[in-house]
Amino acid sequence: MMGFLSFNIKKYRRELAVLLCSAIYLVWFFILENTVTDNYHIIHAALDNYIPFCEYFIVPYLFWFFYVGFVLFYLYRKDRPLFFRACTFLFTGMFISLFICTFYPNGTNFRPSPDPDKNIFSALVAALYSADTCTNVLPSIHVYNSIGIQIAVTKAESLRQRKYLRFASLLVCISICMATVFLKQHSIVDVVAACIMSYVVYDVVYEPVGDGEPVRRKRKLTKAADAID
Repeated sequence: MMGFLSFNIKKYRRELAVLLCSAIYLVWFFILENTVTDNYHIIHAALDNYIPFCEYFIVPYLFWFFYVGFVLFYLYRKDRPLFFRACTFLFTGMFISLFICTFYPNGTNFRPSPDPDKNIFSALVAALYSADTCTNVLPSIHVYNSIGIQIAVTKAESLRQRKYLRFASLLVCISICMATVFLKQHSIVDVVAACIMSYVVYDVVYEPVGDGEPVRRKRKLTKAADAID
């Protein structure tokens, strides 16, 4: 019996690692949600004042849960190595975000007061506001994970010829990123920070390393040198 369990743990060690990371993230996040309630740094930029509140963006914002879950499920079935690489990308950024929020408590202070009786969309936003605090926003995990999923979609060989699906995924990714600021869940600062973090983590997770620097950068330098010659 012990040998059987040992064999299965070894066989599914990466899946168990994904589950463990998920559990650690959720526990850590909920601790922050319940402890960071005041005396935090306000994240705000002048551009935020010019972005109007739009309750209809609750649709792509909530669709994020299905988007991330469905693509990861698809990759696990069709391209397991890419699935684990995508999970590495996602969890790397998610834990970086937790570290930032732990040592630099942050939040926003510009949420409106939606009228839940106006329409179903406003009611959903009001429910979101009551369930999700305005703290722990920098960088935006909604934005970061959406970018991570879009990257995985573009790298999936099984979707290489299905350009319409890749384009649809891109539209979903963009709409989710827009939703974070139009719902006043995040500042534009959070969005930019998530994009920067995505760029940095991409080189670490996806780009093979040779002679101490990512191959992609070496290729760029080589092309530039060839152009000069």
